[in-house]
Amino acid sequence: MSEPHGSEGTTQRLPVIEKAAGTGGEYEAPPVPGGGTDETGDAGGSGRFWSARRAPAGIVALLLLVVAGAFLYDVAAVRAHRDALSWRRELARQLAERPLDDTWVLVGAGVTAALGLWLFVLAVTPGLRAVLPMRRPHRDVRAGLHRAAAAMALRDRAMDVAGVRSARVRVRRARVDVRALCHFRELDDVKADLEDTLRQAADGLGLDRPPALTVRVARPGRKG
Repeated sequence: MSEPHGSEGTTQRLPVIEKAAGTGGEYEAPPVPGGGTDETGDAGGSGRFWSARRAPAGIVALLLLVVAGAFLYDVAAVRAHRDALSWRRELARQLAERPLDDTWVLVGAGVTAALGLWLFVLAVTPGLRAVLPMRRPHRDVRAGLHRAAAAMALRDRAMDVAGVRSARVRVRRARVDVRALCHFRELDDVKADLEDTLRQAADGLGLDRPPALTVRVARPGRKG
């Protein structure tokens, strides 16, 4: 499953709150205020969210079902004193006659190895890169914030800084990139205010690992 490298503050997706296994399903809710704990105390980090990988699992299961069903039918036909299917006889002949260094044998082996490696990577990696894990004030609740929602919140805070004409926020797994255009005030002053404001805003998102902040401020280009 493919996923974007970063998210800009242009969409309006809500964060996801997911209960731990055995406590229910998923639902969407507004962001949880970060930085604080309730009477239950802080339950520690939550780690990344794991994808269900439904599409790859369904494709592999369907292929295995078709192949296994075809071989099972052919074996049953042979046991019933009928001729084996022509495709299985041809496959057995090709496997017996073709040498190991044959081009088609090497291509088939390469495709099979690539498919196996792809399935292994899917099995050992979490996925869901678009969801940032949040701190866990409750042990039985896991919360995640979509990158697009985090980028939109940070962009709104950046636009509140005096002198900022426009801002572009890109949220990654461990870093936030901000590019702002300033139409008055000194660039160094605007950059300092932006860094302070966005650092407080990032801490207020309640993320498990507060991201590093990179701020660039420039003047808008002249027209004409």
